[in-house]
Amino acid sequence: MASETTLGVLRRLESGPRGLTDTEAASRLAARGENTLPQERTPTWPRRCLRALRDPFTAVLLCLGLVSAAVASWGTAVVILALVAVSCVLRASGEHAADRSLATLRELVAGTATVLRRADAQDPAEPREVPVAELVPGDVLRLGPGDLVPADVRLLRSRGLTVHQGALTGESAPVGKTAADSGAADESHLCFQGSTVASGSATAVVVATGAATRFAAAHRVPDARREGGAFDRSVHGISWVLIRFMLLTPPLVLMANATLRDRGLETLPFAVAVAVGLTPEMLPVIVTTCLARGAASLARTRGVIVKRLPALHDLGAVDVLCVDKTGTLTQDRPVVERSLDPAGRDDPEVLRRAAVGAWWTLQLAELPTPDPLDEALLAAAGPVGEEYDGVDAVPFDPVRRISTAVVRGALGRHTVVVTGAVEAVLERCATRPGEHDRLLSLAAREADAGLRVLAVATADRPAGPGAPTDPRGLDFQGLVTFRDALAPTAAEALRGLADRGVTVKVLTGDHPATAARACRELGLDPGEVRTAGQPDAAAATVVARCTPEDKARVVAALRAAGHTVGFLGDGVNDVAALRTADVGIAPRSAVGVARDSADVVLAEKDLTAIGHAITAGRHASGNIASYLRVTLSSNLGNVVAMLAAGLLLPFLPMLPAQVLAQNLCFDAAQLAFAHDRPGAAALRGPAGLRPRSFLRFVIAFGVLNAVADLATFAVLALALHGPDAVDDEAVFHSAWFTENLLTQAVVMLLLRTGRSAGGGRAPGPVALAAAGLAAVGLLLPPSPLGGALGMTALPPAYYLLLALVPGLYALALAGARAGYRRVSRR
Repeated sequence: MASETTLGVLRRLESGPRGLTDTEAASRLAARGENTLPQERTPTWPRRCLRALRDPFTAVLLCLGLVSAAVASWGTAVVILALVAVSCVLRASGEHAADRSLATLRELVAGTATVLRRADAQDPAEPREVPVAELVPGDVLRLGPGDLVPADVRLLRSRGLTVHQGALTGESAPVGKTAADSGAADESHLCFQGSTVASGSATAVVVATGAATRFAAAHRVPDARREGGAFDRSVHGISWVLIRFMLLTPPLVLMANATLRDRGLETLPFAVAVAVGLTPEMLPVIVTTCLARGAASLARTRGVIVKRLPALHDLGAVDVLCVDKTGTLTQDRPVVERSLDPAGRDDPEVLRRAAVGAWWTLQLAELPTPDPLDEALLAAAGPVGEEYDGVDAVPFDPVRRISTAVVRGALGRHTVVVTGAVEAVLERCATRPGEHDRLLSLAAREADAGLRVLAVATADRPAGPGAPTDPRGLDFQGLVTFRDALAPTAAEALRGLADRGVTVKVLTGDHPATAARACRELGLDPGEVRTAGQPDAAAATVVARCTPEDKARVVAALRAAGHTVGFLGDGVNDVAALRTADVGIAPRSAVGVARDSADVVLAEKDLTAIGHAITAGRHASGNIASYLRVTLSSNLGNVVAMLAAGLLLPFLPMLPAQVLAQNLCFDAAQLAFAHDRPGAAALRGPAGLRPRSFLRFVIAFGVLNAVADLATFAVLALALHGPDAVDDEAVFHSAWFTENLLTQAVVMLLLRTGRSAGGGRAPGPVALAAAGLAAVGLLLPPSPLGGALGMTALPPAYYLLLALVPGLYALALAGARAGYRRVSRR
């Protein structure tokens, strides 16, 4: 491939500069297959179940079950292993549903490429957007700034093309590429799949697709998953604290019973059951289900695609959202306001010259999408440019900050037209002393009025074999100013984000006054506008004159200050910030590399959609937080009470099988949290799983739960010595089993995220699950299954005693929650 000429490559591929016909492309696609990388096979159900054993809680449960089997405690072992099996099956089912949903979602954001195709051999070639998967060798495609190179290609024509190919070579700087007509050993005429266009444009022919590309050979099993984010770190932090406590429980129970009650290994099954009782076995299932349901709902109702499930929680935790101005607060279609000569007078000739450059840039640079400023110039100037013959053009890129077009002038001469940022154009102009500063002041005056300013310069050059791509010694012609139309939904969306506790920061490459004007018109106070590089720029609402590196630095500074940061961007200059943010957000219309770098893809670049996504993230986070609060506080209280009762009673407070049965019932009921809808309070501020805060909550309410359990213990201990005592141990076990499930039902209703303790209509799933849990607590002991577990029916008087404790506990729980909220708000 490297030794062939361009013509030789086209002949070998049976293609030409006009590309393929539809029939040729279809037959090659059928013969060669889709242009997709080799992927890992979809895991089978047995493999999914085995993979679920890697969850730390499930692994600990399995070990405890094996320990029970080793000491011939078969009942305990069977129940624990049943818990493991149920957890694995539910986890595998959740992953299967999530994978299926994500596969469907990825199809919605599949990349496209601009190719030249023809209906038949006689028709002219027309540029089309086709899915990257449908590219075949011989296709002729166009590349522009920000595009991902979708296959291995040979350049046919190029204009100032540079690409990032670090995915293959590790090079950090862009590499120049040219369309060499003869074989070149350095491969400068080749671009490879996985590269990204940094600047310039090109037309190229596809030479390899799919598994035949160099990227596929180097990455046989690609893994695009990011390292764990804030959500993963929080869950893991909570998990390992609990696991350490679980592993300490059995030896502590054994030593305490051996010392105080002279009971040895016969208490091991009970110790194991107590440790299992502390385990939130359903955590992986709840997390997967909540996030997958939230992501699927967003895609279905809002067209928002969550590519990485934990990013949905991170969205709910976002308290700072960084956005660009253009296309977010304002529309992407600017309108020409005025054209000025160097003296500041209106001059339509400046607009005409700028429009000539725009016309030939659009014609020669082969951009995938036109530049909005070029379209605005042509709309204002009318039909211009066709009276010239175009020679060459280099489109605008964020590094050079200019675009260049070359047209034929007088005989033997070329006219170079340069447009771009005022500073970038002026540094390439030959100006008289003092003229440079005066022109900058003129531009600043227009910019201070909140207008975007484009400088125009020209030069007359002798015709030569190569046109200059970065000319110097230009003649300054004047300025063209633009105004931005506000995005119609931006003002309402900003108010909605503020109501959700999200601070919006604007990071833009525009002039400070331009950004400040748009913010004020939308009701967003810009405060003191700062430019990138100023001290504490991250503290400002508007940071102007941002380069791509500046945006990433501001985002990193905000994260270092403890914020959870979302970043919305759609250009190649936003990629660094997208990857730095906790949550990268891009619209579906973004350049390929930006969309590929994002965690969340929007149907449109609209702040309203981000507001809906944040709400969905808070719903999912609220349900996960509810589960953790309820299960951890209740489990901790039960464990403490059982340990105390085990040391005070002459018999075990509950049999191991009863402890495990109670745990299984509680776990099953808590699956309802995956379908809950948190209250409005959970949506008003950022949602986060903070391990220290959770542990404080769990300890406080766990102690309260333990007090309720021990109160029950005291009531039962006194009642067992009365005249109606039947079978002391069986009655005690049955009564405490019932009381535990009743108090756990109360906890499910009162400790849910965002719900008031004093009332409010409870949503169906949790209310029904809590009622079912209470019914099991009342009906299981007298049933045949209860008898098999060593329980018995309770005398009627006991139900009156048991009703007293949960009732008092509910009142205490409501009061404690109100007090905890007041303390938390301080």
